[in-house]
Amino acid sequence: MHPNQARFNMIEQQIRPWNVLDLQVLELLDHVHRDQFVPPAHQSLAFADLEIPLPAGQCMLAPRLEARLLQDLAVQPHETVLEIGSGSGFMAALLAHQARKVLTLEIVPELAAFARDNLRRAGLDNVNVREADGSVLDAALGSFDVILLSGSVGQVPQHLLQRLTVGGRLAAIVGDEPVMNATIVTRTSDTDLRTVASWETVVQRLQGFAEPERFRF
Repeated sequence: MHPNQARFNMIEQQIRPWNVLDLQVLELLDHVHRDQFVPPAHQSLAFADLEIPLPAGQCMLAPRLEARLLQDLAVQPHETVLEIGSGSGFMAALLAHQARKVLTLEIVPELAAFARDNLRRAGLDNVNVREADGSVLDAALGSFDVILLSGSVGQVPQHLLQRLTVGGRLAAIVGDEPVMNATIVTRTSDTDLRTVASWETVVQRLQGFAEPERFRF
């Protein structure tokens, strides 16, 4: 199947039925060619409704999850974005088309290099890939309007919430198998946060983030 037809089918058969109706998001998924961010061995799966394997045992999120997270975050052109977990760089590419600036952190050296190469080929100059552990942020990075965790965590990391500007949003998939919830946390003031857990899914754990303590005595 021609990539253009496969991309059209992905949007119409996977993404729209999953309540992604934001025209900007749908146009973006048509404009940013997902197949250019997929490892060569899995090119035939670029638009399939599944998690595509990446080096070091990692994977790309399914397209409908990427689209739903983008819709939930509603990134604006003036905003700065932090992504934890670069993967192939595809999500960072989507964010870069929406935001003023994107910093994406990847703990796996091989993946950081893969994402950097993919983004360079895509001609995006407002996104920076850094090989780093997102569970320990350099204080010099400052604050962000949007933070996205491109993988699941046991609980929302508090150190990332402290980096949100007022009005800023953090998106993460939170919980344990068999049920996790896509969670959006919005900083409504210097001292207040609003948390909304909406749709359910299950995705791979984000490397580097410790599991929460389950019992306290």
